Amino acid sequence: SHDVHMTDVLSGRVTLDGFRGLVGCGGFSYGDVLGAGEGWAKSILYHARTREEFQRFLARTDTFTLGVCNGCQMFAALKEIVPGAASWPRFGRNRGEQFEGRFSLVEIQRSPSILLAGMDGSMLPIAVAHGEGRAEFASEPEARAFSESGLVAVRYIEGNRRVANTYPDNPNGSPFGIAAITNDDGRVTLTMPHPERSFRYAQNSWRPDGAGEYSGWFRMFANARRWIG
Repeated sequence: SHDVHMTDVLSGRVTLDGFRGLVGCGGFSYGDVLGAGEGWAKSILYHARTREEFQRFLARTDTFTLGVCNGCQMFAALKEIVPGAASWPRFGRNRGEQFEGRFSLVEIQRSPSILLAGMDGSMLPIAVAHGEGRAEFASEPEARAFSESGLVAVRYIEGNRRVANTYPDNPNGSPFGIAAITNDDGRVTLTMPHPERSFRYAQNSWRPDGAGEYSGWFRMFANARRWIG
């Protein structure tokens, strides 16, 4: 893996052409101020060469992209240059008007996401750490249509596997429990909660005896490696 800063791309020191995977990180990317992800997106959209660089990468069929937390908000704001993402929501302020740091329960949905291939039906705990994680749509019918589109990759759920619509099981107020989304061909996956923070059982608050080293989230990263070949 390579640690590439936006200044590297903006200055032209690094090009995305030689990479197969692109991950937009969470955890204080762009200072973690309110709207940081959308500010990050604007640094791409309003810089002609960088916009073309990202657009070219996202259009290549041999690439995959993952956006986590701030990276999720950022890529959602780039939907105009992401193939098959026209119906995506934006991610805005939590309904509770506060930062949420907790371990939530989610269920992986059947979707085109190449990163979540073979994982649908899995019910897994996941780290949540965001103040702006609520999926926002222009209207309720638009939200319902997206919920039924097959592009919702992960939903917040209650212990009985019902979709979580109320706090605290749904930490931000996202309609239909939307926690992660993907695009039409599944090469771009955006997740507001953090799978990378709980891919090892040692990162979890509890684990069953004999569970081994890796949690179910490790498969997400194994899928990326397998897809690349």
